Amino acid sequence: LLHKDAMIQAIEKEISLRTGDETIDTIYFGGGTPGILPKSDLALLINAITNNFRVSKNVELTLETNPDDISQDILETWLELGINRLSIGIQSFDDTELKWMNRAHDAAKSKTCLMQIEQAGFANYSADLIYGSPKQTLDILKKNIDELLNFNVPHISSYALTVEEKTVLFKNIMQGKEKNTDTNVQAEMFYFLIDRLQQRGITQYEISNFAKEGFESKHNSSYWQGKSYMGFGPSAHSYDGDAIRSWNVADNKKYIEALANNKNYRTDEILTSLQQRNEVIMLGLRTKQGVDLKKFESKFGTSELKELIIMASSFIEEKKIIEKNGYLFLTKEGKFLADGIAAELFII
Repeated sequence: LLHKDAMIQAIEKEISLRTGDETIDTIYFGGGTPGILPKSDLALLINAITNNFRVSKNVELTLETNPDDISQDILETWLELGINRLSIGIQSFDDTELKWMNRAHDAAKSKTCLMQIEQAGFANYSADLIYGSPKQTLDILKKNIDELLNFNVPHISSYALTVEEKTVLFKNIMQGKEKNTDTNVQAEMFYFLIDRLQQRGITQYEISNFAKEGFESKHNSSYWQGKSYMGFGPSAHSYDGDAIRSWNVADNKKYIEALANNKNYRTDEILTSLQQRNEVIMLGLRTKQGVDLKKFESKFGTSELKELIIMASSFIEEKKIIEKNGYLFLTKEGKFLADGIAAELFII
């Protein structure tokens, strides 16, 4: 068997092993480039899900893909399969920046693919944008945003470029061949992005996600709300909505072998009450709604709630957090520092 076929078979088998009676509202093909899978493989996996689970009639079915994998034919194929939402890794409309990011597509290809998506009849789709790369100016970012606005894109996911250790970029920065990212510039870009999209009726409903009303990603929203989810395939994560988190082995070969030989392919972790508490804070702060204090109190107790308010008070004074109508949420300035603020509110 070809490696790809063996992988599809293994994922199909995992789905059948984890059959359940809950209703599935969202399905998301992501991680890597599922957009390059042929129709037959996608159909196989979609059927495996519909055969093993109850799938809601108006399921949100998202496929992650790149501009260079999109053509009129493939879009029609995806629609036939029931895929009704796309997430497209556009990243930038600046060719120099795209080259620097090592992307296979150029700006012209991105524009073509957005036109084709519209023509094919996809009403619901999302485009990814990177901001704050050393190659980006505020002008380039403004052009990137305006380009998406011109196409009337209903959902935008935007991430600050982060420099990971062990990457070529990290090495080049350490050797002085590349400029490092500048957090002040990134903050300025982040605030600009929020304002620009807000003016055009595209709301920031989560730190990195912006949508027109009704186009928020149901799938990602369920993560932030702490709902249960199931992930299939190598290194996929699952969560039971309460205290059990699990993740599959990351190595493709080990994953395929484990499923072929009915061996264990997954690690489970039971979250302690403290870990659950920290997660509720971290996820809640990422969203527009914020942390629901009533829910927090009923899950963790009154003394935990008082403790949280005390810990948050300095951020409230600094106008980075607001407490209002029973919710704690981040201000615009707080949002840029979300991870750091959440970490300060953790109990370890």
